Amino acid sequence: MSRWPSVYDWLYAVKTFAAAMLALYVGMAMDLERPYWAMATVYIVSQPLTGSLRSKAVFRMIGTLLGATATVVLVPNLVDAPELLSAALALWVGLCLYLALLDRTPRSYLFLLAGYTAALIGFPAVTTPDTIWDVALSRVEEIGLGILCSTVIGTVVFPRPLGPVLSARILAWVGNAFSWTEELLGEGENPDNRASHIRLAADAVELRMLASQLAYDTSIMQSATRWVDETQRRMVILLPLLSSIGDRLAALRAADGITPGLERLLAELQVWVRAGAPPPRSEAERLQAEIARCEAETDPRAGWNEVMRDSLLLRLGELVAVRQDMRDLRRHIENGGGALKTPLLVQTRVSEQLHRDHGMALLSALAAVLTIGVLCAFWIATGWAAGGGAAALAAAACCLFAALDDPAPALKQFLASAVLAVVSVGIGLFAILPVVHDFEILMLVLAAFFVPVGLLTALPATQPLGTALGFLVATLLSLQSSYAADFVSYADGSFAALLGLACAAVVTSLMRSVGAEWSARRLLRAGWRDLAAIAGGQTQRQRDALMGLLLDRLGLLVPRLAAVGEGNDLAAVDALTDLRIGINMVDLQRDREALPPPVRGVVDKVLSGTAARFAEQAVTGRERRPPAMLLREIDRALDVAVALPGPKGRDLLLQLVGIRRGLFADAAAYRPGRLADDVSPVGAA
Repeated sequence: MSRWPSVYDWLYAVKTFAAAMLALYVGMAMDLERPYWAMATVYIVSQPLTGSLRSKAVFRMIGTLLGATATVVLVPNLVDAPELLSAALALWVGLCLYLALLDRTPRSYLFLLAGYTAALIGFPAVTTPDTIWDVALSRVEEIGLGILCSTVIGTVVFPRPLGPVLSARILAWVGNAFSWTEELLGEGENPDNRASHIRLAADAVELRMLASQLAYDTSIMQSATRWVDETQRRMVILLPLLSSIGDRLAALRAADGITPGLERLLAELQVWVRAGAPPPRSEAERLQAEIARCEAETDPRAGWNEVMRDSLLLRLGELVAVRQDMRDLRRHIENGGGALKTPLLVQTRVSEQLHRDHGMALLSALAAVLTIGVLCAFWIATGWAAGGGAAALAAAACCLFAALDDPAPALKQFLASAVLAVVSVGIGLFAILPVVHDFEILMLVLAAFFVPVGLLTALPATQPLGTALGFLVATLLSLQSSYAADFVSYADGSFAALLGLACAAVVTSLMRSVGAEWSARRLLRAGWRDLAAIAGGQTQRQRDALMGLLLDRLGLLVPRLAAVGEGNDLAAVDALTDLRIGINMVDLQRDREALPPPVRGVVDKVLSGTAARFAEQAVTGRERRPPAMLLREIDRALDVAVALPGPKGRDLLLQLVGIRRGLFADAAAYRPGRLADDVSPVGAA
């Protein structure tokens, strides 16, 4: 959604221009070979938020050093074999791009820079290999200067810390999540709000990426990074928990199973969740005691409604703990972090688990390698002096847009931006700069173009255009200490840039363009494969880690499902329900060894049948209705669980209920005792 520029946007545009001019001035004063690289770097690395800026600066600098090192190693050793050198540089770019796409953290920028920096330095230096060390050192100095100027200006001059922005977005997320909670505890979920509730998963993925840059921030929240991570872990837990509560309440309301005592408890919880000023911690303890009292009065052996109430009460107890933790963490973060005075109620053991698509990463890397190969073949065959520049810019373009489902439209837009940049540079070089004789006037002339470009960069809707114009115009202008432009060099360099981008767009369109539906099915199949592996003990992930991985995939899936539209069979897929089933499968697999052998056999049939359904879906890429035989196996296991005394029986019962409701939400209510023919768990124990 487009918006009008704010004061922050104008301030960012002016600060970015000031950093670019500082980098250009210092580069000229130091007599660097290409000071305009320092200026162009500012427009690549600058970010509106201080934490994001400093994070990007650190990884860009490390990536630049790696890329420069690669060129120093490759170019002198392979310069006598241009085909091998081209292949080596192309493979280096492909390898770095592959690693960048697998690492979905800010660190991925390091690998991107290591890849296309080697191309930007290496290809233009092929004709003068004896100078590669000096060229690489100069590029590192110029890029480092741009990074330093951008970071200093962004940190010192009216900085905009990441912390307050992140805090506001987390508060908005929590507010939306607990509005959903109030809805569930009240009249039930409004179907019209379903899409916005699922959207919370995508928002959680975006917040995770933003929070990963908090350690580089300048706000008070920088010291509370650990507690922001703890908050996000509870966000991961909350979504499947709310889905489970909504399912149980819907089933009980449909069966007229809400007792007066449960109705009062739900009303109290609704008020407590809604409270603006955080209630004292004792109120959470009182609610948990009330839930425990209701659980003591519930007998799952009395029928399906009692089973569902018992399952609901367990989830409500978890909800109270999560909500209280999030309130405690918010207060602690606002106070600057440090040691936590009161222990958290929910203990998480989550190591970050993110979706990694090796196939798509490899395909993107191959597209980049092929693009570079085509351009290098043309360059070698024609002996065109500017051919290296075409290959270098194509490598950068392939890397910058590889994370998109379909990079081709973005590459075409980048090509259109390059045409605009070429025209702008031509006007500047031959109509304006010849009459500029000092740096002060040069700044005024450049401000007329680059401040609006910075404004375009600050606005999400025009950010790609602004970044492309800032980088390309600063590079093609090739500003030096003295005016030395000539039309042949301008035309040669401009044509190389356009040819490189056009080749990248064409090859990517042929090799790498996929639609939202294709990507959505790929994400679903990856999740279904993980769920199918649970029954065989093939996955060693902890419960919380698997939950985080599946929720991460759900967050990636949501915008793609929205793009697919309602007419597609994917619109009916409920990945949040699959997540709930998976959690119960993990718990069931974990606890099965402690069960008596006859019970374990019944449980294994449920696990294998559920896994078989997910395995079939992973092969076909489409959701399948589970077989009726699986419902019978689940009900048989429920009969066993009802007869099994103690905590083991209750845990088994709750896990089976979760799987049954996830797979057969529309099935008739379970009736105890119909199928427990020859299994006697009590005697076997």
